Amino acid sequence: MQISVYNNAGQEIDKVDIDAAIFGVEPNEAVVHQALVRQLANSRQGTADTKTRREVSGSSRKLYRQKHTGMARAGNKRSPLRRGGGVIFGPHPRSYRQAMPKKMRRLAIRSILSARAAGEELKVIDSFGLEEPKTKQMAQVLQALDIKAPVLLVTADIDMNVFKSARNIAKVKTLPANMLNVVDLISHNTLLMTVDAVRRVEAMLGEEPAVSEAKTS
Repeated sequence: MQISVYNNAGQEIDKVDIDAAIFGVEPNEAVVHQALVRQLANSRQGTADTKTRREVSGSSRKLYRQKHTGMARAGNKRSPLRRGGGVIFGPHPRSYRQAMPKKMRRLAIRSILSARAAGEELKVIDSFGLEEPKTKQMAQVLQALDIKAPVLLVTADIDMNVFKSARNIAKVKTLPANMLNVVDLISHNTLLMTVDAVRRVEAMLGEEPAVSEAKTS
C-alpha cells in the first residue's frame, strides 16, 4: 500500500509503502465507539458531591410540635424538603474508569487510521523544516498542502518547534506518535503525519509475533 509524500511547499516528492495491516484494515465501528466511550469516561474526574441530610449542618431537633399548630407536620431543618436541607440521591465521588483490552484499543486506532487513509484524509510530509518556532511558516505549510482545520499534526517524537508553531492556529493540534488516541483522531478531520511518525506508528501498532511453544524432549 503506497501513499504520496509531500514537502513543506506542497509538492509531491516521493511515494512510500505503508503497512496495510495498520492503514488498510476494515474499520470496526463498534470497537471505535467503545474505545471513544472508554476514553471520555476515563477523563471524568468523578468529584461531584452533595450532602445528605446527615451531613448538612443544623440541629436535629424537631422544629415544632406535631399537633395543634395549624401547620403541616415537620421534622428537623435538615430534611430534604426544606431549603438548605440534604439532597436526595445526589452525586457522590466515584470512579468512571472503564477497562479495555490492549488489542481492542489498538484495533480502534488502526480502524480510524484506515478510515482516514481510505477517505484521503491522511497526508504524509517528509519534514516540517522548522528550525525555530514560526506560526506564519506553519500556516503557509498547511495552505500549501491545501489542508483545512481541524487538523492533527503527528510527529515521531515531541517537536517543540512544530508544537509552538501550531499552537496559536485555531483547530490545529500537535501530538507525538506515541500519544495517538481515539478522541483526537476522531475530532480532527485531517491527519498530517511525518514519514518518521508513520514508521513509529507502524512499529507500535504492528502485530505482535506469536510466542512459539517450547519443544519438549
